[in-house]
Amino acid sequence: MLFRTIKNTTTTLTVLAIVLVCAAVVASSVEVYEQLYLEATRGDLDGLSENLASDLVPLIVSEPDIFEVTTTLLRLDRYENVKYAVVFDKNWQRINVYFGPLFVPEELDSAIDTSELKLQPYGIDVKDGELIALKLVGDARLPLGYLLIVNDSSGPLYSSKLTLLKRVLPIVLLVLFVAILGSLFIQRQLFLPLSRLSRVAKKIQDTHDYSLRIDTRGKQEVAELSRDINNMMETINAETQKNANYTQQLKAQQKTMERLANFDGLTGLPNRQFFMETLRLELAKAKRDERNLVLMYFDLDGFKGVNDSFGHEIGDLVLMEVCRRTKGILREGDLISRLGGDEFLILLHNEPNELKLYEISERLVNGLNMPFEIQSWEMQIGVSIGIARASDSNFNVSEFVSNADIAMYRSKLAGRSTHTVFVPEMMEDNKRRLLIANSIANAIKFNEFSIHYQGKVNADEKIVGYEALIRWQSDELGFVSPAEFIAIAEQSGKILSITKWVIKRVCQELQQVQALHKNDIVVSVNLSAHDIKNVSLVDYIRGMFTRYNVINTSIEFEVTESAYLENFDVANLFLTQLREMGCSIALDDFGAGYSSLGYLTQIELNTLKIDKQFVDNLNVSKRSTLVTKTIIEMAKQLNLKICAEGVETREQAEFLIENGCHQLQGYLFSKPKSLLEMLDA
Repeated sequence: MLFRTIKNTTTTLTVLAIVLVCAAVVASSVEVYEQLYLEATRGDLDGLSENLASDLVPLIVSEPDIFEVTTTLLRLDRYENVKYAVVFDKNWQRINVYFGPLFVPEELDSAIDTSELKLQPYGIDVKDGELIALKLVGDARLPLGYLLIVNDSSGPLYSSKLTLLKRVLPIVLLVLFVAILGSLFIQRQLFLPLSRLSRVAKKIQDTHDYSLRIDTRGKQEVAELSRDINNMMETINAETQKNANYTQQLKAQQKTMERLANFDGLTGLPNRQFFMETLRLELAKAKRDERNLVLMYFDLDGFKGVNDSFGHEIGDLVLMEVCRRTKGILREGDLISRLGGDEFLILLHNEPNELKLYEISERLVNGLNMPFEIQSWEMQIGVSIGIARASDSNFNVSEFVSNADIAMYRSKLAGRSTHTVFVPEMMEDNKRRLLIANSIANAIKFNEFSIHYQGKVNADEKIVGYEALIRWQSDELGFVSPAEFIAIAEQSGKILSITKWVIKRVCQELQQVQALHKNDIVVSVNLSAHDIKNVSLVDYIRGMFTRYNVINTSIEFEVTESAYLENFDVANLFLTQLREMGCSIALDDFGAGYSSLGYLTQIELNTLKIDKQFVDNLNVSKRSTLVTKTIIEMAKQLNLKICAEGVETREQAEFLIENGCHQLQGYLFSKPKSLLEMLDA
């Protein structure tokens, strides 16, 4: 812990250095003092012993005067450090002895070794903490005796050093204390910027606030380090802000992605994925709780015409309005989802009873049948609703939705703008539809289709043309009505392959059909709404005409009024190309669709076909009779040929001929016949 930080380490080392320096100074001073003390003591002892030796000469020159010698030695009483002194004669015999206060007389014999003294040089010597002065009394050539004085050097030296330390140590400690305080102060001042830096760094670590800055005051190195760290913090702060912005963007994008993944971008309703997952969970709960669920599947009637006539932008606004109206009609807790296009699913909250379910369905049909006013345009659409219960699908998600879809399709077949509840018997119809859809490809491959021709007669009841009608005799399904499989082919996307087969077969049989008549015969071929969207079909037709040497004017293409007007721009472009090839164009089922007479001024036709429903009501309904007359008169004014289909009685034929109808078609004149039947007739 002591050396954990730089500050503690440098402070400790500095204090230790100061202490060691002071100790060394004190030790050195004591040692010098000791040397000086010894030198001074030696000098004093040397002078004292020299004086005494001189004073002893007259006292021992002849007969030693013991009293005088003793008196002379007693002069040593003034020197407290003298342990003892001995006066020897010239033969090293003791004449007299002096004992100091610190010496024990009994120890004299053990302390003095005459043999060693004889070998010792004269002067001052230090031995075992004692100063020994050995002096010759008299002349060296004629020695009279010897003087030995022994001083205690260790005791006085210790006492003197102790006195010295008592005087010096307080000063040394004071100096040491001041030095340590000064060192700590300097250390603190030096390390204060680093401490501030550390505190700021810890605060940054705790708060993650990279906008904090460090004070750059201090020594050059610390100031430079602080500036560098501040620069680094600015970079980190900038990167942190950038990363924070990126993170916010990523979170926003994640929310957007989650919304796009689970909700429809146009209406904001749950999308198919989210709804199906929710439905799966609700079905599991309902099955566990032995409850039932009700699902509604609805599709907008006529919405495609809105898109084609007014554009997709208007269509999107209609879908949003449909969403708003539907939400207002449904109860709290009901979940609505947009599957795509104009298809919606509704999961009803808490299985409603039959009456409540009927009321909800009626409100939806009536609410969505009300005109839509979008950007000053008024348009009318309808809704076909299919209703299914979870118990009928054994709580299986895909079957549950499929049952509702089947019921919705049944609503469309029933005339649209209605609602139908699924019953298990509908599954058989659905299976047949699937079987028909899956059998179309094989029917083409194995020539199960055939062409029947229904004649068209003029006012003289002579055949002037035929309508090519497809028939299907299936090995597996038996006879399949065109009214059944054409609609299925359109829904399954297989109508184009059927149309191509019809065009090819008509081109193959055309010469044989024309050979049956002396006059020019025109054969009509029906095109569906799906066909006229496919630009490549024109090239196919052109190729078939070339391949089978067909005279282009011998072929007429019929398109229904609803198919034409629902895809007006596309249909115009498609049929214009056929007209430029020399083919004639007929508008079929006129009056049964939009009946928008203004469109007739914008399109180029050759023939207008009056729908069978008007022919059936001739002379029965005054309104139908009047409408039929109006259609014929209008067609005359537009220089169009008029063909009435579905003529079955002589009264109908006479009325149409009388009012100027150019061609008649129906069972009254001819039923559809195969080429073989026509050749055998």
